[in-house]
Amino acid sequence: MSKVIVYCEHTGGTVRRASLEAIGAATSAGAEVVAILWGEGAAGAAASAAGAAKAICLTGDAAFSADAVAAAVTEVIQSEGAKGFLAAATYRGKDLCPRVAAHLDVSPFADCIEFIGAGESFQVKRPWLAGKALATLGTTGGVLCATTRLNVFEPVDGPGPSECAEHAVSAPAKATVTSTEAKADAKLDVNEASVVVSGGRGLQEAANFKLVEDLAAAFGNAAVGASRAVVDLDWRPHGEQVGQTGKTVAPQLYVAVGISGAILHLAGMRTSGV
Repeated sequence: MSKVIVYCEHTGGTVRRASLEAIGAATSAGAEVVAILWGEGAAGAAASAAGAAKAICLTGDAAFSADAVAAAVTEVIQSEGAKGFLAAATYRGKDLCPRVAAHLDVSPFADCIEFIGAGESFQVKRPWLAGKALATLGTTGGVLCATTRLNVFEPVDGPGPSECAEHAVSAPAKATVTSTEAKADAKLDVNEASVVVSGGRGLQEAANFKLVEDLAAAFGNAAVGASRAVVDLDWRPHGEQVGQTGKTVAPQLYVAVGISGAILHLAGMRTSGV
């Protein structure tokens, strides 16, 4: 069974659902998963990495550094003899994966919707040409590096890793994250919501977005999204924009209100369930 290293983000002492979905992607291809975690509380959160056979906690400077962590992750990939590396397509995952791929001299694949076992190696499936086609891609470089689209894969319903080891981050940090702050409004991000209600220019004016907000609130677990047109009009913040130049979402339910359905918008929500 080939190994896959999965970078797991964690908050509040537990691994984030997005990372659990990445573990689910690897296990669906029959891989043995090694979860790798970084930061304060990593050792405690490692137990919640359901589906992983082993966990490795990176130790070192308390400040996160994408380049230093990427070097450490690469060392773990090589020492474990892994054939794949996965991270959720979050801001941190999309920052880390290309750096790891550069260390390994392979091409990274972004926003994948399927992870496939191919003998001793792996392949991925991802949308191409603004979602008009699906491409099945592999690598000849030995290690396949990819990010997984959120809300596409199911987390594993099972126990966490049976062992947890440590690996020191030894590479020098060129830049570090010194602090993080939660958004004041604490709204659910469209990337992670199971229901997204988006509004477009057909709502006629910014004040009418209250209809969209009320509908999202009625679902209880929904996020508010927007088309590029209304973001350009300053009706909504860019963080809510769904589309090729915004965020790619894959909720169970996507409701579009007053959106024309331009291909650039469809590219951002084509893999929604309903």
